[in-house]
Amino acid sequence: MDIIHNFLNLVAPPFAFVTLFLLLPPFHFFKFFLSTFWSILSENVTGKVVIVTGASSGIGEHVAYEYAKRGACLVLAATRENRLQEVGGRARALGAPDVRVVPANVSKLEDCKRIVDEAANHFGRVDHLVNNAGIQSASTLEEATDITNFRPDVNFWGSVYTTRFAIPHLRNSHGKIIGMASSAAWLPMPRMSIYNASKAALISFYDTLRIELGSDIGGITVVTPGFIESEMTQGKFLKNEGKIEVDQDMSDAQVSIIPVGRAEACAKAIVKSACRGERYLTEPSWLRVTYLWKVFCPEVIEWCFRLFYLARPGESETLSKKILDISGARGFLYPTTIQTTDVKAD
Repeated sequence: MDIIHNFLNLVAPPFAFVTLFLLLPPFHFFKFFLSTFWSILSENVTGKVVIVTGASSGIGEHVAYEYAKRGACLVLAATRENRLQEVGGRARALGAPDVRVVPANVSKLEDCKRIVDEAANHFGRVDHLVNNAGIQSASTLEEATDITNFRPDVNFWGSVYTTRFAIPHLRNSHGKIIGMASSAAWLPMPRMSIYNASKAALISFYDTLRIELGSDIGGITVVTPGFIESEMTQGKFLKNEGKIEVDQDMSDAQVSIIPVGRAEACAKAIVKSACRGERYLTEPSWLRVTYLWKVFCPEVIEWCFRLFYLARPGESETLSKKILDISGARGFLYPTTIQTTDVKAD
């Protein structure tokens, strides 16, 4: 057995390099052709049924509006019923023929089943499932007083639960899954280790599910956004004691001078990508280059993150926060809503 492994250790790297060198150009040309083809034959979702979790704010809210503009029927789920009702009302005004509001916590198995059952029982079908609900934590692992408070019940299991219950209905309609991961899946941002890991797990989950389901459903689109205006970029975090709190200084330190995208633009790109049947979407698209840095120069990424996002001994502020304050970049790199909105913790 050792002889076989030694042989593969010697042969596999050059074989892989030569194969990639020969196959990448025609493969990417083929992908470009398919992308152009599907952009022409983009799915018409008029009258189709779309489930959106985490629909009370941020990306989920605006994804609901984008589907509404295209004439889709909506099932909106989140924990805050009053806020969901407001979003549902706007979605109807934008063109959604019918909107069902389902107050639910996706970390609970029975709530996820209820969301899917509500859609199937009322509309008789499910065409798109948008797993958007998520919570961002902000604590180093060592500072966590009770590590169980950071279990990825919402970020990971919430998506797994709803997907499991929706699959039979998506098979019947040849529907699609849109999974909200994050560029944090490959960018090791300090104080977000468990959040980052949950998003990396989601990508692996959807990639494996894509193989298991094959052509039984219409496809799976994995979305990896960067910093997009939401309650997270407004400073709403899961903190050490397991409570959701607003910490604007923490948000400033984490985001710093990285441009924050508008939720409307991100949602429009997500729905467009899903209707075109794309496998992956990174929004904004320039963030894709950071994956190359992670693959080829991981030490550089780690050094930069340690330098900018961790405070030096004896100092209370990180370099990232100092740069933001000194440069005054908040005024032109952050959307107006992030600069002015006062977000209250639940």
